[in-house]
Amino acid sequence: MFHKEGFKIILITLFAVIGISVIAHYFVDILWLKKLIQIVAFLFLIAILQFFRNPKRITPKNDQHIIAPVDGKVVVIEEVFEKEYFKDKRLQVSIFMSPVNVHVTRYALGGKVTYSEYHPGKYLVAWHPKASEENERTTIVVDNPVFGEVLYRQIAGALAKRIVNYAKVGETVVQGEDAGFIKFGSRVDVYLPLGTKINVQLNQTVKGGIDVIAEK
Repeated sequence: MFHKEGFKIILITLFAVIGISVIAHYFVDILWLKKLIQIVAFLFLIAILQFFRNPKRITPKNDQHIIAPVDGKVVVIEEVFEKEYFKDKRLQVSIFMSPVNVHVTRYALGGKVTYSEYHPGKYLVAWHPKASEENERTTIVVDNPVFGEVLYRQIAGALAKRIVNYAKVGETVVQGEDAGFIKFGSRVDVYLPLGTKINVQLNQTVKGGIDVIAEK
């Protein structure tokens, strides 16, 4: 299954690969070069398909749990000052997605969306300390009956050129459901209330919609 955000890119890539293969077949006389061009084009199509894959995940819904919003590796666990919305100290958990990870963003908790804002910006590498403040990003806040307001931020990386965010202020969202997509990038930060129990460690690999990263 592929994510709907990738349908157009997949279709364009498919036609391009077919076109390149046909051109190579008829206009390249050197056999090894012809085969090389066709193989590289096919591998590129495979890479696009795997990037936009959208595996079905069954999330055990629990308001006492915060689940991983994306697949990837935990790269930050620290107390920070969140200055866009809360303007106070929060526990930040950041998950970095490599190009081979699933890039679907899922709601880490259920509740009512109270804030959803897009910010244009730079395309620094996702692990850069300034990426969460200077890169293209979206900031979303969900009000949950157990945790209160929890903020998560989709952050574009050096390759990402578009963030897709489905959260709309006032709507009620369900834990584990599709919340958006980051095309070709790269990190999600979650800001939790102080005192929240963190269930993951630095460099731990997590699965979005499955693994519990924090609990009350």
